Amino acid sequence: MQHALCYCNSLLAGLPDAKLDRLQRIMNNAARLVLRKRKRDHVTPLLMNLHWLPSRITYKIATLCYRSLHDDSAPSYLSSLLKPHVPTRNLRSADAGHLVVPRIKLNAFGKRAFIYTAPSIWNSLPMSVRLSTSLLSFKSSLKTHLFRQYFDA
Repeated sequence: MQHALCYCNSLLAGLPDAKLDRLQRIMNNAARLVLRKRKRDHVTPLLMNLHWLPSRITYKIATLCYRSLHDDSAPSYLSSLLKPHVPTRNLRSADAGHLVVPRIKLNAFGKRAFIYTAPSIWNSLPMSVRLSTSLLSFKSSLKTHLFRQYFDA
């Protein structure tokens, strides 16, 4: 069930909350079904127990970014969309690993495009996550960061 909900979910980035809420309700009900809980049981501990992130879209896009920047097996068409930010002056943030977020003219659909969404998500991650040395450590750090962000808040 989880894999069917997460398949190509990076395409869902930027959808209105009303659309994403419907998918989240399906995931919540699936968690209750898997763990044999009642409908009125609170779902957050269930999602934590199953390690199911409500922020699965963010996780997928950030992982695609990491692979595109650091992994030769990543699709070249994705790698070509991500451009490292090179400041014009010598700044302390020069080695922060930021990406260029392009200016988008079409507000409705432009902000849903990978070329805009991916750098925005990447730049919002803590530097310790962005500068991970391997895909495995990146995924672990990212998941920890997202769990803290969504479940501790």
